[in-house]
Amino acid sequence: MKVGVVKLDATTFQVTVESAATTTHTVTVAPEYAQKLTGGRVSTETLVERSFEFLLERESNTSILRSFDLPVIQRYFPEYERTIGAQPG
Repeated sequence: MKVGVVKLDATTFQVTVESAATTTHTVTVAPEYAQKLTGGRVSTETLVERSFEFLLERESNTSILRSFDLPVIQRYFPEYERTIGAQPG
């Protein structure tokens, strides 16, 4: 499975997941939220990529919402922020 992230603007990213079925997702990330999760240790693109890796460990790419704000993951998976925030730069 391959995850590709393209920055569209300061807060919007297009994510393509290549698997049995290829899917495309639009994700928005507020700079403050990215800073909260990463402490500035990694780029927002890396945060989005790791967030998709997190999701793909738990569900198929065809089950992931096509468009969402990154904090939505926390609603479905309460361990998200703790898991992502603990990852080294």
